Amino acid sequence: MSAAQLYTKYTRVWIPDPDEVWRSAEIIKDYKDGDKSLQLKLEDETLYEYPLDLPGSELPFLRNPDILVGQNDLTALSYLHEPAILHNLKVRFLESNHIYTYCGIVLVAINPYEQLPIYEQDVIYAYSGQNMGDMDPHIFAVAEEAYKQMAREEKNQSIIVSGESGAGKTVSAKYAMRFFATVGGSASETNIETKVLASSPIMEAIGNAKTTRNDNSSRFGKYIQIGFDKRYHIIGANMRTYLLEKSRVVFQAEDERNYHIFYQLCASSSLPEFKDLGLTCAEDFFYTSQGGDTSIDGVDDADDFEKTRHAFTLLGVKESHQMTIFRIIAAILHLGNLKIQGERDGEVCSISSEDEHLSSFCSLLGVEHNQMQHWLCHRKLVTTAETYVKSMSLHQVVNARNALAKHIYAQLFNWIVQHINKALHTTVKQHSFIGVLDIYGFETFEVNSFEQFCINYANEKLQQQFNSHVFKLEQEEYMKEGIPWTLIDFYDNQPCIDLIEAKLGILDLLDEECKVPKGTDQNWAQKLYDRHAASQHFQKPRMSNTSFIVLHFADKVEYQSEGFLEKNRDTVYEEQINILKASQYQMVADLFQEEKDAVPATAVAKRMPRINVRSAKPAFKAANKEHRKTVGHQFRNSLQLLMETLNATTPHYVRCIKPNDEKLPFKFDAKRAVQQLRACGVLETIRISAAGFPSRWSYPDFFNRYRVLMNKRDLSKNDKKQICQTLLEDLIKDPDKFQFGRTKIFFRAGQVAYLEKLRADKFRAATIMIQKTVRGWLQRARYQRLRRATLALQRYARGHLARRLFQHLRRTRAAIILQKQYRMLRMRRAFLRVCSATLTIQAFARGMFVRRIYRQMLMEHKATILQKYARGWLARVRFRRAQAAAVVLQCHWRRLRARRQLQALRIEARSAQHLKKLNIGMENKVVQLQRKVDEQNKENKLLNEQLSMLTSAHSSEVEKLKKELQQYQQTQQGDGKQLLSLQEETERLRMELERAHGEREVLEDSHGKERDLLRKRICDLEEENALLKQEKEELNSRILCQSEDEFARNTVEENMQMKKELEEERSRYQNLVKEYASLEQRYDNLRDEMTIFKQTPGHRRNPSNQSSLESDSNNPSICTSEIGDTEDVIQQVEEIGMEKAAMDMTLFLKLQKRVRELELERKKLQAQLEKKEQDSKKSQVNEIKTEVTSEHEDFAYNSLKRQELESENKKLKNELNELRKAIADHATQNDSNDVQDGYNLLLNQLKSANEELEVRKEEVLILRSQIMKAAQQKETGKNMESISPNANWPNSDRHVDQEDAIEAYQGMCETNRKTEDWGYLNEDGELGLAYQGLKQVARLLEAQLQDQRREHEEEMEALKNQVDLMQEELEKQQQAFLQTLQLSPEVQVEFGLQQEITRLTNENLDLKELLEKLEKNEKKLKKQLKIYMKKVQDFEASQTMVPVERRPHEQNMQVAVQRKEKDFQGMLEYYKEDEPLLIRNLITDLKPQAVSATVPCLPAYILYMCIRHADYINDDQKVHSLLTSTINGVKKVLKKHQDDFEMTSFWLANTCRLLHCLKQYSGEEGFMTQNTAKQNEHCLKNFDLTEYRQVLGHLSIQIYQQLINIAEGILQPMIVSAVLENESIQGLSSVKPVGHRKYSSNAGDSSYSLDEMIRQLNTFHSIMCDQGLDPEIIQQVFKQLFYMINAIALNNLLLRKDVCSWSTGMQLRFNISQLEEWLHGKNLQQSGAAQTLEPLIQAAQLLQLKKKTSEDAEAICSLCTSLTTQQIVKILNLYTPVNEFEERVTVAFIRNIQKQLQERNDPPQLLLDFKHMFPVLFPFNPSAITMDSIHLPASLNLDFLNKV
Repeated sequence: MSAAQLYTKYTRVWIPDPDEVWRSAEIIKDYKDGDKSLQLKLEDETLYEYPLDLPGSELPFLRNPDILVGQNDLTALSYLHEPAILHNLKVRFLESNHIYTYCGIVLVAINPYEQLPIYEQDVIYAYSGQNMGDMDPHIFAVAEEAYKQMAREEKNQSIIVSGESGAGKTVSAKYAMRFFATVGGSASETNIETKVLASSPIMEAIGNAKTTRNDNSSRFGKYIQIGFDKRYHIIGANMRTYLLEKSRVVFQAEDERNYHIFYQLCASSSLPEFKDLGLTCAEDFFYTSQGGDTSIDGVDDADDFEKTRHAFTLLGVKESHQMTIFRIIAAILHLGNLKIQGERDGEVCSISSEDEHLSSFCSLLGVEHNQMQHWLCHRKLVTTAETYVKSMSLHQVVNARNALAKHIYAQLFNWIVQHINKALHTTVKQHSFIGVLDIYGFETFEVNSFEQFCINYANEKLQQQFNSHVFKLEQEEYMKEGIPWTLIDFYDNQPCIDLIEAKLGILDLLDEECKVPKGTDQNWAQKLYDRHAASQHFQKPRMSNTSFIVLHFADKVEYQSEGFLEKNRDTVYEEQINILKASQYQMVADLFQEEKDAVPATAVAKRMPRINVRSAKPAFKAANKEHRKTVGHQFRNSLQLLMETLNATTPHYVRCIKPNDEKLPFKFDAKRAVQQLRACGVLETIRISAAGFPSRWSYPDFFNRYRVLMNKRDLSKNDKKQICQTLLEDLIKDPDKFQFGRTKIFFRAGQVAYLEKLRADKFRAATIMIQKTVRGWLQRARYQRLRRATLALQRYARGHLARRLFQHLRRTRAAIILQKQYRMLRMRRAFLRVCSATLTIQAFARGMFVRRIYRQMLMEHKATILQKYARGWLARVRFRRAQAAAVVLQCHWRRLRARRQLQALRIEARSAQHLKKLNIGMENKVVQLQRKVDEQNKENKLLNEQLSMLTSAHSSEVEKLKKELQQYQQTQQGDGKQLLSLQEETERLRMELERAHGEREVLEDSHGKERDLLRKRICDLEEENALLKQEKEELNSRILCQSEDEFARNTVEENMQMKKELEEERSRYQNLVKEYASLEQRYDNLRDEMTIFKQTPGHRRNPSNQSSLESDSNNPSICTSEIGDTEDVIQQVEEIGMEKAAMDMTLFLKLQKRVRELELERKKLQAQLEKKEQDSKKSQVNEIKTEVTSEHEDFAYNSLKRQELESENKKLKNELNELRKAIADHATQNDSNDVQDGYNLLLNQLKSANEELEVRKEEVLILRSQIMKAAQQKETGKNMESISPNANWPNSDRHVDQEDAIEAYQGMCETNRKTEDWGYLNEDGELGLAYQGLKQVARLLEAQLQDQRREHEEEMEALKNQVDLMQEELEKQQQAFLQTLQLSPEVQVEFGLQQEITRLTNENLDLKELLEKLEKNEKKLKKQLKIYMKKVQDFEASQTMVPVERRPHEQNMQVAVQRKEKDFQGMLEYYKEDEPLLIRNLITDLKPQAVSATVPCLPAYILYMCIRHADYINDDQKVHSLLTSTINGVKKVLKKHQDDFEMTSFWLANTCRLLHCLKQYSGEEGFMTQNTAKQNEHCLKNFDLTEYRQVLGHLSIQIYQQLINIAEGILQPMIVSAVLENESIQGLSSVKPVGHRKYSSNAGDSSYSLDEMIRQLNTFHSIMCDQGLDPEIIQQVFKQLFYMINAIALNNLLLRKDVCSWSTGMQLRFNISQLEEWLHGKNLQQSGAAQTLEPLIQAAQLLQLKKKTSEDAEAICSLCTSLTTQQIVKILNLYTPVNEFEERVTVAFIRNIQKQLQERNDPPQLLLDFKHMFPVLFPFNPSAITMDSIHLPASLNLDFLNKV
């Protein structure tokens, strides 16, 4: 292609610019050959004419298409030149915030001067195992490539990190080592990776310092070798250092600091252990204050010092050695503050002996004060004849002091490095290593000295090695693809290296000048001019005779020769060193002992395994072995050794770039970047690549990208390679511009851009065609719309005119009709008026005539009424007069008759008969009154007697008192005055008392009044309170109504929070279980290794195969009812050991429960004790009575029972014998039917007789015991009559009862002795005995009544106690209620809730304790019942053995089979010695396919049936042994099949089923709700296996986690290719040009489709379903797997620029929909698996959304709720347009997104933790299968199991 074809209109180019280095412009006129200028338009729309006719002017560089800008690899750019590289780095750094970019095999790292979230542990795991080109550029990708090549090719690797100060070399090396420490962590407990990382703080403290370019600049080079074993775990490390900048110890430039350790020590000088160092702040010392400011912003020196000390301790440096190190550093500071006094114009100097700094220096180093004072100012000259001591000048003394300080620090630095290497050294054989070289980059300053010369010399060597390696890789790539190799010309810096290190080179001449006694820097410079003036890489400055210029590969550097000799000699006077050698501190003396090797930093390296490398050149030999080696010679030798090591390894390069000198975050200075790109060799790499075929495309990628340029005929072919060849031959005529390799197409620089131009032109033509067609269609559509609109307007206009005409006609007709109607209405109204007036006149006339008639009739009617009332009044007056006269006559007559009757009664009353009737009642009353008088007389007499007695007693008492009074008066005659005074005092006190009483009454009155007032006030307040309460209730009701929704929301949030906390707690619990399992596995591995190492003969039991419960295998089961015994628990804890006991929480809970029970028992006993103390006498009597009677009762009852049983046994045997004889005799006479009927009849009779006999026997036993009890009570009553006369028989007729009891007892004894005498009643005497015992029934009932009375009294006492407790509780509640009333309403509600919760909790605890006690008693009773039942069955079996044996053999066999089928109870019996065989056949050797056709989880059912039988026979040892062996067997199988998903799923299902069985048949009501009656019969009866259920739960969690790990290991390689890279929708992918060259030699990268991953998921699902795993667990498994799919896919998306495009978003959404459809098809919608894919779905939607306006930003923020802010911004930064027609995401849009998302409280990490595991739940899932319906297949070889 000619220039005219390339430089056309609209093509963009790069032109030089003094400020921005390169500037973009667009051609506005086509270029033609011969033009003297190029017409350009700059980005600011200004026109510019680029001259081409000037000398040296060429056509400007072409700019790459925008679609290629922002590539991960600079070599993928079509145009490879400096402006393209600079622009690509700038776009990635500023717009996308990407600090890493590939440049072939080089990783370019730009220091962001800001902490980025791209170095977390998740990022390390994301890059681990990935190919170098698959992910975004990162230091972890380079480290992973080195680690992978070391493991695959078994070749040592090196990572070379270079760059100038402040570019981030140390940080990059640190992150690389962190990656190795994480990925290749040590397998042992040595934590060597931790020690490797711990060496960084130490080396930074002693080797890093603040410079003007960097606050933490490394002032030395180091090469760290990290050793690995055969399994590629870190086993050790070794460090080599190069060229420590010793001059910084004594001199610092402006704004710079000394090494950090000096300032850290000064910041911590106030600590007690550093008081003896004599240190103060750093400003007080000369060696730390020359640079000015001694602090660094954001750095705490004291805190860093603590980290340094911790690192020393971690690396094993003793505390004493640490203190010595700090003493030496402090001594150096004191040495710099020495005051040197000059004399004789500075020719003679001295130091005062009282100088405190000299004293501190000598005391800290333990040297002689006077000697050091002398030899600091003098030196010794040795000649052949004599030895002289000469004084030094002031300048010489200062130089000697500084040289001594530098030498001390350098020796200390080397000692620390040696000890770090010792700490990192290992005795294990090293298989391979990875070296990390952190070395200074190319440096050029205004003044360059010896240090810059050595640094640039080292960079020349490294650049030579780098060029050769890049050249070698290019050659290998061409040879692998079969492309003819043509020699590429690249810059060879061997002449420059020869100038420095060859014979008579710069270093040789420098060493030679150092040997000359009076050699000077000027003489050495002159020799350089004379020797190398003709060299092309050496120049002499025009204006200087002491400087020289070396043309390095990066730039020309002018070196000042001043100081070269001094620095190269590094002279330290021997006298001063000898003084230090004689130090009293051994470590100080050891620092200065002469070493055989002159390179101390590599002393330890010689003990490491050496690398056999043959150098390209022979090593330089020292001129004189006895002469001390110079610094240049040492550095050349160490550099030679470094190059030998690097040449023997596979190097990986990291070039660090410093974007600006101001250390501002994300600011890009183009000038500084170009300087460093030129210096670090990146541009040289680009030049080498551009010289060959830099752009490389695979055939499928090229076909997919440029298929638009192909013909239909070519596309119909199947051979894509041939299609690509045909296309390129047609498009590019020059065959040298491309080459066809085996798998790739190679292009020269610019050819891809040309193809992109052709592709863009084709798209542009297609676009024009589409636009033309669309525009024509739009115009046609517009014309059709106009025509339709015109027709519509005409139609509407014509319609409007027609409607107007119709309206006119209609109105005319309506007007005529209105006129007609109006006229008619007017005439009608006139007629109606006339008619109305006529009717009105007629009405008034007729009314007048009617009213006249009405008035006349009314007057006549009123006259009639008046006549009626007058006549009535007159008649009533006449009637009243007649009636009054009749009444007067009746009264007179009745009075007359009454008088006559009164006279008759008076006569009758005077007769005797009437008096007799009255006296009859009076006699009775007199008799009654007489009796009352008699009774009163008797009472009077008794009262008189009592009165006389009292009078006599009173008189005697009076006499006695008189006598005492006389005696008292005799004794008190002399105290008469005193008595008077006492009487007066008494009177006075009486008066005061009366006054006090009066006051009291007044106070009581006032108090009463006040109380009435207060009561009234209280009533008012209560009314007011009632009103307030009513108002409060109304307000509360309103508030409740208003806040009901809010309360519901809060409740939901609280529930969600509680669920979340529960999930976290469960997750932590299961993580602990997981850690426990991993520790157990680790313990197993260590034991295995120890066993193999020791090679002990014989078989040893592996402790890892034992369960955690196995340690108590010799003890009874901890699940039995005896676990409540505290002594047993304590004994068990002692036997198990404190470590096991501490882990057994159930045992702790049992002990805690037992303590609570003992506390309750203590309280009860205390209450009983108090009660017994009150009734001590009664209790003593009762105890004596009980002790006396209990022994007799027990003895009598036992003796009677024994006698009865013996007699009963004899009678039963006799009856059985008689029955058998009768049956045998009868059988010989009758047929079989009669025998059977008679036999049944006899059996029924025998059964009824036995039942009646049992009833009679029990009655007799009870009666006998009661009789003997009465007899004993009588005997004891005689002895205790004086103590308690009512103790034996509390009823009224107790003497008669005792006599009867004695008679009955004597009769019973007679009966026992002479049973045969009662034969007249019954042969065995039972009826007679009953007849005699019936007499005592009444006494027995009386005794029962007494017992009931006693129980009633006890119940009454218990009820009283409960009443007291309730009263106390009521008082407490009243107090609490009173306190509550004083609080606010809200607090009252809260307090009431708390009280109610407390009460319910206490009640719940009490009920639980009561339930536990009842269950415990129930289990004990069931156990006893089982024992008795078993004894009864054994007894019946023994009794029935004789008749069974006599039956025929056939009948016996038939009966046995029927009984087995009838009584099968779902239990399996085995012998103890068969237990290993059971475990082996059922667990260890069992394959899932063997039971695939049977009931799911068959092994779990079989194991439970064995456990149930052991429970049935009450064998706790058997239960314990079987469960322990089962758990150990399952663990052993899982350990053996760690990668077998089917086996792991099988045992997860069986373990869960066994756990469900133990719950379902535990007997607990909560687990028996769904059981059938038959299943309830299969419950465990004797043992509580709660602890074993917990152990099985832990085992289930471990199996579940192993299952998840296996599934994740299978799915993880599929996820990225299946979800992100799989092209399920054809034509969407591969539309973005890649062209990235992968230097990672990955063999056979496998890609998976989405269908393959779905098939794998189907396999998982079918396996788990077929094996009967619970559906809830299956849902949790797929939820975990889908979370991993989401996390890995999203993490990969966040770290890959090539998949962040619109097409990938569309493809990703389609793939996710396929996964969601699969979940729906498997009925897994409720599992929550689809919700875990939400972040990935939102990421896909984010890639598809429009990203331009603020509305788009709001839509993104509202949509992407599951993505964090960092993830959203990262995806937007990574987003890449799929073609040149799509716009990029602008920086302003991303800033807008960040601003809107500021309020989010997102976590800081960028990536998802794909190793996060959700807590698993094992819900109870009972089985509907009964144990007796399970069949044992013969393939299991379980013939030794017997069904019970």
